[in-house]
Amino acid sequence: MSAEPQFVNGHLIYFSPPQDGAKPYTYVNSDPATGERPINWVREQHTVQIENLRGKEDSVTLDTAGYQYGRSPSAHKAFTSDEAIKAEYYPESIELVKKLTGASRIVPFDHTIRRRRPGETDDTPEKRQPVPSVHVDQTTASAIARVHRHLPAEDAPELLERRFQIINLWRPIGRPACDWPLALCDYRSVDTNADLVSTDLVYPDRKGETNSVRFSPNHKWKYLRGMTLDEFVLIKCYDSKSEDNTAILTPHTAFQDPTTPKDAPLRESIELRLLVFYD
Repeated sequence: MSAEPQFVNGHLIYFSPPQDGAKPYTYVNSDPATGERPINWVREQHTVQIENLRGKEDSVTLDTAGYQYGRSPSAHKAFTSDEAIKAEYYPESIELVKKLTGASRIVPFDHTIRRRRPGETDDTPEKRQPVPSVHVDQTTASAIARVHRHLPAEDAPELLERRFQIINLWRPIGRPACDWPLALCDYRSVDTNADLVSTDLVYPDRKGETNSVRFSPNHKWKYLRGMTLDEFVLIKCYDSKSEDNTAILTPHTAFQDPTTPKDAPLRESIELRLLVFYD
């Protein structure tokens, strides 16, 4: 067995603003002909050093870096039926994240299965592939809108007065995630004022909002090489608590790991998006 590489170089796609000064947008559904999502901003590739945290998984936490690794096998194994995922995987995930965070109430609002298929241009919701661009799933406005969208109208005002978060629970399914793994940017290396740009996320029936990310040489990127089926990562997309230097978000992206064996199976993963509330 060769030793785990401590650092790798990854080619990450960052955001550069639209040249006409317009608000940036990204369409959720891709162009069937090209597989590309229509955008009005510029993709900018940068080569960055990414540290492998294998053996140092405990060096990052949700409140310091904005993400946290853990080990807990899922009782649900198939991940082929949305109904079964909601019936079996959602409840076990709620309990897992409650245990890790101390949250009092957790409401899952959707999930995405991603399976990499080279050369495939169909990126419809049923055939999502890994996202190869640096992003944060939510802005403050879209996080608050999520609470109103997914919680009863009579509950939302009180919930919004207390601390709440949006956390993604990400894990490999079917096989270890050696192919196109997930890289995460340590919140402590992010300038939220300079690096983040609110970007419209255009659905067929509505608009959401995400944060696109400008390149900074200060960004510190990490990943966990070869994440197994027993491992997961919690990714903080939003936190209403911003004092005490608490991490409030984590830029992340899939990337091509140059140390991935040529015969590694193609990446499959699930991310479950959770509204997380505290008393």
